[in-house]
Amino acid sequence: MSDILLRGDAGGITTLTLNDPGTLNALSDEMLSALSDALTDIAAGDAHVVVIAAEGRAFCAGHHLRQMQAMRGAEDGGAAAFADLFDRCSRVMTQIRDLPQPVIAQVHGLATAAGCQLVATCDMAIAAEDVKFAVNGVNIGLFCSTPMVALSRNVPRKQAMEMLTTGAFLSAARAAEVGLINRAVPADRLVAETRALAEVVASKLTTAQRIGKGAFYAQLERPLDEAYALTRDAMVANLADADTAEGIQAFLEKRAPRWT
Repeated sequence: MSDILLRGDAGGITTLTLNDPGTLNALSDEMLSALSDALTDIAAGDAHVVVIAAEGRAFCAGHHLRQMQAMRGAEDGGAAAFADLFDRCSRVMTQIRDLPQPVIAQVHGLATAAGCQLVATCDMAIAAEDVKFAVNGVNIGLFCSTPMVALSRNVPRKQAMEMLTTGAFLSAARAAEVGLINRAVPADRLVAETRALAEVVASKLTTAQRIGKGAFYAQLERPLDEAYALTRDAMVANLADADTAEGIQAFLEKRAPRWT
């Protein structure tokens, strides 16, 4: 692992910590590369759940604007480099969605622009009560079009459009109300509350969680009939697992399951 991204593994929980506080954990070339490598490794491993946290004053302030400005020196004004940057960022976001394990964002301080996109992309999010969220690129003349993809799949469209067109900041309480995060907690309880959620998720049958997460995202944007057909197949695959049979039998016998 790179120093820019720290990894810890304990009790079936893998924690990835953004560790570039001097840039407010911007999604720089280096950070995106480190995240992509880590997610590839985790996908092939046996972690039950992933937590994404951060060091410093902010969770993530978005793209690395100084790196972006430096791209303008190319003959095309940076267009090819910008397209490559957004492609790489989109791939990381897609890796999180496609990761077999559920992913929880542990958010403190600030989550803006692509940092807000990262929170919206994670399967769940717990935030400290004093966190501010925004897709505020419009304030510097850059509409947050790629962050909009994840944002608009989390919050009602009118709320998303207001955030995108005004650059206004949302409190953690309001972010919870509109569905951007699961809940806001006192800052001194953030780590404990995130850990508690991760432990509950990690305690469930891994096979069921992986099948279920894949089916969840696959069905979301399908027509109703297709969604039911897809989730039917997911249920059948889940039921074919020996540990699922044991879980059902244990429930019927009123005992704890003996999963492998």
